[in-house]
Amino acid sequence: MDSLTNAYHPPRVSRAALALAAGLQASGAVDPMANAPKAIPYPDHSRLLEVRDASGSVRPVNHPADWAERASHIRAGLQQAMGPLPGAAARVPLDLEECGETPSGKYLRRKIRFTPELGDRVPAWLLIPHGLRHRAPAMLCLHQTTDMGKDEPAGLGGRASLHYAHELAERGYVCLVPDYPSFGEYPYDFAKQGAHHASGSIKAVWNNLRAVDLLESLPQVDAGRMGVIGHSLGGHNALFTAVFDSRLKAVVTSCGFTPFHHYYGGKVAGWTSDRYMPRIRTVYGNDAHRIPFDFYEVLGAIAPRGVFSNSPVRDDNFEITGVRKAFAAAAPVFALHAAESRLVLRTPDSGHDFPEAERQAAYAWLDSVLR
Repeated sequence: MDSLTNAYHPPRVSRAALALAAGLQASGAVDPMANAPKAIPYPDHSRLLEVRDASGSVRPVNHPADWAERASHIRAGLQQAMGPLPGAAARVPLDLEECGETPSGKYLRRKIRFTPELGDRVPAWLLIPHGLRHRAPAMLCLHQTTDMGKDEPAGLGGRASLHYAHELAERGYVCLVPDYPSFGEYPYDFAKQGAHHASGSIKAVWNNLRAVDLLESLPQVDAGRMGVIGHSLGGHNALFTAVFDSRLKAVVTSCGFTPFHHYYGGKVAGWTSDRYMPRIRTVYGNDAHRIPFDFYEVLGAIAPRGVFSNSPVRDDNFEITGVRKAFAAAAPVFALHAAESRLVLRTPDSGHDFPEAERQAAYAWLDSVLR
């Protein structure tokens, strides 16, 4: 085993940041929405090539700089629904713990834990291809809604069609596969542990950003060639994470989304558990018209980076007509950045699954973007 397999260099965090984080964590009285950015309302979230201001004035998006302003409004809208993303003070040392490892054909499978914020530990698999002599591309691999959590993408159970971390590691990618809060080996009480977050979704996004910090710090990883992949829960979790983390250059989302009006005909209650976005229920009354963002914008906010979607025509969770509308709305944003080829939609004749042909197409696309 070469030196790249074992070395680890944690990122540095200032003492002032640690002290501030400790104070915030100790105080249970902090309003989880206190630091949420104010959002500019957009009556039609599918109209991406326009920018509004607080007075309601509208101007067209003609240049990437115009889009950067609109993208900032999109991130604010997500944080109104999810709660604010934690600030730099929450970026405490990752305190990587290695919990055992086993060889698996073409790669080493290592069980780890890391600290995303004070008082919390995330279990994860780290898959490291054998024989690395140079820094490799890396993928954050996010699981679907399943009790086994991270084990399924890592190839340790569940559906073979969702073993994408295992398959990517065999192709030479360093893969980090964390548990989503409350799944797998990650017990999480959203009412107690998550009291300083307004939603499970923003907690998961924060954990994922810290997972990218971890990948970035590994000597095996080329930090300029990182992406994210996920199915279902992992599919929209991948999109949300990429909106907030520009280090992720390629996003593969499988069965991950449809605009809210197309989600069971606008019946959005499925998005509102503590694991996801309860403010859609408590603040926006389960009304798709009132939710302060939509997936048209989520796709656009990732431009000019790459997005590949596997969206089967018989997916009973995420209706295909809405997915096609979202891609049509986002396409001019990618064109504005001369990045039309980086927006890819595959629509297999399948149910809620990630078929072999689409996985192989996604992996080839990742190779084209990250290699």
